[in-house]
Amino acid sequence: MPPFVFAPLVKIALGALGAGAIIHWAVKEVRRINQELDRVKSGSAIDRQSLPKLQRDPQTGEFRPM
Repeated sequence: MPPFVFAPLVKIALGALGAGAIIHWAVKEVRRINQELDRVKSGSAIDRQSLPKLQRDPQTGEFRPM
């Protein structure tokens, strides 16, 4: 069999391997991001009662904690 027949087959095989590697990486990244989002989503919500109340300073106009 002539060697020029193998060149397209090698290119196709390398392309398939490269596409498989990219898909594998993308799936891994999507799973990692979803795990991180789920972790943040399940975290405790901020208790607004524990936050300090703000009041406007009449001299400067800035909001400051009471």
